[in-house]
Parts: sequence; C-alpha cells; structure tokens
Amino acid sequence: MKNFINSFYRHQALFYKIFLFVITAVLIIYLLPKGGKFKYEITKGKPWQYENLYAPFDFAILKNEDEIIKEKDKIINNNIPYYTYSEGVVEKVKTEVPNQINQIFPDSVLRKRGLSIHSFVNKSLDDLYEYGVLKDARKPGKDVLVYLRKGNVAFEINYNKIYSQEDIRSFVTSELNTTNLKSFQPEILEVFYNSVKPNVSFDGALTQKELDGKLRAISYTRGSISRGTIIISKGEIVEGEKLDILNSLKNEYEAQVWSTSSHNWILLGYSLLVCLALLMLLLFIRKYRNDIYENNVKVTFIFFNILLMVFLTTLVIKFDPKYVYIVPLCILPLTLKAFFDSRLGLFSHVITVLILGFIVPNSYEYMFLQIIAGIVTILTVSELYKRANLFISVGQITFIYILVYFAFNVIQEGNVLELNSEMFLTFILGGLATLFVQPLIYIYEKLFGLVSDMSLLELSDTNSKLLKELSEKAPGTFHHSLNVANLAEAAANEIGANAMLVRVGALYHDIGKMENPTYFSENQSTSVNSHDELSPKESAQIIFDHVINGVEIAKKNNLPDRVIDFIRTHHGTTLVYYFYMKEKELNENASPADFRYPGPIPFSKETAILMMCDSVEAASKSLKEPTTVKINDFVEKIISKQMEEAQFLNADITFKEIQLIKKILKQKLKNIFHLRVEYPE
Repeated sequence: MKNFINSFYRHQALFYKIFLFVITAVLIIYLLPKGGKFKYEITKGKPWQYENLYAPFDFAILKNEDEIIKEKDKIINNNIPYYTYSEGVVEKVKTEVPNQINQIFPDSVLRKRGLSIHSFVNKSLDDLYEYGVLKDARKPGKDVLVYLRKGNVAFEINYNKIYSQEDIRSFVTSELNTTNLKSFQPEILEVFYNSVKPNVSFDGALTQKELDGKLRAISYTRGSISRGTIIISKGEIVEGEKLDILNSLKNEYEAQVWSTSSHNWILLGYSLLVCLALLMLLLFIRKYRNDIYENNVKVTFIFFNILLMVFLTTLVIKFDPKYVYIVPLCILPLTLKAFFDSRLGLFSHVITVLILGFIVPNSYEYMFLQIIAGIVTILTVSELYKRANLFISVGQITFIYILVYFAFNVIQEGNVLELNSEMFLTFILGGLATLFVQPLIYIYEKLFGLVSDMSLLELSDTNSKLLKELSEKAPGTFHHSLNVANLAEAAANEIGANAMLVRVGALYHDIGKMENPTYFSENQSTSVNSHDELSPKESAQIIFDHVINGVEIAKKNNLPDRVIDFIRTHHGTTLVYYFYMKEKELNENASPADFRYPGPIPFSKETAILMMCDSVEAASKSLKEPTTVKINDFVEKIISKQMEEAQFLNADITFKEIQLIKKILKQKLKNIFHLRVEYPE
C-alpha cells in the first residue's frame, strides 16, 4: 500500500492528465448525436463516387425545403377567413328604430306616411343585415370568399356582400330611388345613421385554428422507395429527384431507433475516434511543446477550450443547424496563439474541427471552411494586443468564410442565383462574435494564471509601481534595463522571437539589485566601491543574490512565471570572472564552482537573447575609444564565450539566429556610441 501511495505521488501529474483526458472524452462523446452516422457524403451537383446504392429498407421520400415552403405559402394565401355574425345586435337595432322614426319625423308626416316609412326602414334593415355590417373598414379591392358564421353554422359568401358603415348612405339612396319617399331622404338617412350598428367582425382565433389545422395536415413525404430498389448508380450526378431520395435515406437512417446492441457499438465507435483525436493532440504537445505538457494547468486550459467549442456548437445545432457558423470557432486558435504559439493553436483547431465533423450537417464543407478560416487566423493575426490588428483580422476571416461559401454554392448550384443572403449575415455575426476574444483572454488570465501579450503590454509600462521603485532605488540599473530591453526587442524581431515577452523580461531582469543597489557598478555615483571592504567570495555572493532577490520580489508583486524565468536565467551558470580572478590572486586553488551563478541556463530563444544582450550592454560600458573593429571583436568575444560554456544548450536557438543577433547588437552599439564613417581629408 505504501509503495502504491509513493508511486501515486511520483506520477500524480501523469494520473491527472489521464483523468483530464478521460473526462474530456466522456463529455464530448455525451454531446455527440447518439444515432448512427450516414456513411456517404452527399454533395449536390457532383458525380456519385461510391458503388451503386440500393435501398437498405423501405422509406418515404421527403419533400425538399422549397416544396414545403411553397405548399405552406399556398395554404396561407388560399386560406378563407372567418367572420362572426351577431344576431343580438340586429334585434337591438330593430327595437330602437321605431323610437328613432318617431323622434326624427314630425307627427303630421307620420299620420300620412308613417306606415310607408316604417315598412321601408324595416325592409331595408332586413336587406342590410342579410350578411351584416362590418365593424372595421372594408379592405380595398377585396373580392374573395369568406366564411360567415351565424351561431353554429358557417357558410361561404363573397366578401363584398358584407356592408361596411361607409356603404350605408349609398345603400339607402339606392333603395329610396325605387320608392316615392325620396323627399324624406335626409330624415331616413338620419334614422339609419342613428340606429345601424355593425354586427360582423373578423374571427381571428377561428381563422388561425383553421389555418393551423391545414398546415398540420401537410404531408412531408411524396411517394416511397422499396427495399432493394436502386437509388443511384456510380457516376450519376447528385441532383433533383436523386438528391431528394438520398437526403431522405440519410434522414431515415439517422432517425432510426437503434437497439441497445447497435447503440453500444455506435458509442464504441465514437469513443475510439474522439479518444484518438485527443490522444494525437496530447502526443503533439508532449513531443513538440514539452514545457506545456509538464504544466497541468496549461494542458487543462487547452482541453477546456476544445470542450467549450464542442459544447457551443452542439447547443447551436440543437437550436437550429443553419446558425452553426455563428459559433466563433476561430476564437480557439486566436486564444491558444495569444498564450502559447501558432502551431499549437492551429493543431488544436484542426483536431476540434475533426471532432465537430460528427455533429454538423454538410461535414466536408464545414471542415474545409473552418480549417481554411483557422489557417487565415493564424497567418493574419499578429500582435493581438493591438486592437486595429484584431479588427482587420476578423474582417479577413469573415471575408474567407463568405468566399468559401460562395465557391461551394457555385459548385453545387451551377449559378449564383441560389445564394442564401441569410448565410452572409450568419458569417458576419460569427465574425463579430470573434471580437469577444479580447475580454475572454482577460478572463482566462484570471482563471488559469496565464499571461498573454496584452498583459505583457501592461507590464512594459515604465510607470508601473515596480519599475518606478527600481528607477528610484537603482537608477543606473533602471537605465541599464531600458538599454537591454531595446537591444533585446530588436534582436527578437530579427529572428522572429516574441519581442514583447523579451522586452518585458529585460525590463524586470535586474529588479533584485534594489536590495543592495550600491554593490553594482552602474549605481555607484562616487569613487567609493562597496566591494573593497568584502572578500571576493562575499562580493560574489551579493552578486548571486540579486537573482534570488529578484525572483522573490517578482513573486511578491505577482509577476507572471514567464517573466520570472528571465530573472532566473539571465546569467545562467556563467562565472563571476572578476571576483574569481581576485580570489585566485589570494588562493591559487580557488574553485570556479564557488563563483558560478546557480542557473538554470536559458531554455528558450527569448531567454537566450536576454543573456546575450545583458552581457553585451553591461560590458560595453568598459569600452574606451570604441571603433567598429573594437565593437565587432567585443560582441564576438562575449557571445562566443557564452557558447563555449554551453549556456544556449537548452535554448532551441540556431547558429544562424545567433549570427543575426550578433549583427543587430553590433549595429545598435555603433549607434549608441555614435560612430561615423571616417571621410578622407
């Protein structure tokens, strides 16, 4: 048991990676569709590349989307609206009419013509209310059939048979023309205006109910295919009826209810493929990015981002697959490039796209488009901390999406008339969503303790608290750090290293000198040397301590580990030569090991650049009457000595890159010492 516990503690990092791998794989598999995956890729307008395909079972031919839309539009356009007729209003009007006649007509007229007037008004009301009077104004030019519902009975009539209130005057005038009551037109019109009330209204609820019933009754199939029937032969073009039948077979296949045994086999297949994809990513990190592999937080961060993209994509597909491109998948390579590097970002992006190929419709088109977009992202986005660069890159990514979609559509349709403008809007929204990468990077920095170029930009501000303190306590060191930062940034740009990172590392590499600033020559403003009262070993120890103190100060001020690495490695395991030689004068048997920095040696291009620039800049102060030849020899001597002492053994830097760095340092030093070409007199 004890051995097991000891073994567990020794290999806990490996056990954690296994746990992380399993959890990520399980969650991704859980998010994947549980049905079978149709084994053929259906590409409209292309020849069928597979063997002759026969129907494996009976299935119905599904109508395509255009057919369904046309059928729905036809039903909506031909739907007959319902109007409700109120008998109660008519009875109330007929009850009130006699009182209106008695109030409007004088008694003398009523005694002579009262019977005729009452008879005319009642007959006209019967005609007017035969189909009723509309509550709303009549819709202009409406000459269609409608259903008029009286009680529980509905019958079909022409819409124009229903009067509106605006029709009352013309109706009464027309009726009066056939009688001898024309002289009483004003009074009779007043009776109608005061009495007639609308009794017919549009029945929206019943109309919608009828429409919904018709829409539900739409058949989504037309015909069927029997088992064993040939569907398509090899070489036939996938279009028209063939395309509809293939899509119908695919939908039927993926919608089948699988048995427990089949479901388990499908699950096994998904598990193998997802695990294989994640394993390839893990092996890539282990082989080519071992420093990331050894850091469990960074591995967790990479797997978390992949899982997040799979989750967002499945969420959108469940809502509506046509919006799948709204998911800003290019955030993945952008984020990983910001924290790590381009190759890891692109490799992770490709692995994620391969996994998403199980989920998305038109998987080939989707994967092609997303991989191209990922490559464009990696190639175009540089210096993410510059907002203008991000906006330009997002515009380029969106343009690539639109361009590739256009190309696929032209191949499939053979013309540009079938382009879906809604897809362009989807690509634009996806591009805008990619802009969320900047706040997301900030969130990740806080959650995972990582550092991006945007944080490095903040740290490079010389008005920050720590650098201000350095300038006050050790002004000579601060000035030295600025010079080293300028040299290192120029060298990094020359060989394609991370210029922002090496600049920040250079600014902070000597902060440990704040503890004992006067023991370092650049801060000695008088002729008094503090080391005169110390032994060579004590002096060397104070010099060593500025590295240890620097690391402690950096941790206390929450500087990122990537910056602290520069403090640890900027002297590597080099020899404090001056004090070693002084000790040797006192003791011939002096050991060089007592005068070497504890290390470690630089382990990246950036830390190697800082070591070279720091040594060259510090030693350049001792140059007297510098010339081009002296500077060239001086730089060559210092860097060659570092190479002889194997200081760059772990730095993954080439001889060619070191030569380029030497060239930049020589050029910069000549500028610093203001060397001019000597012209002949």
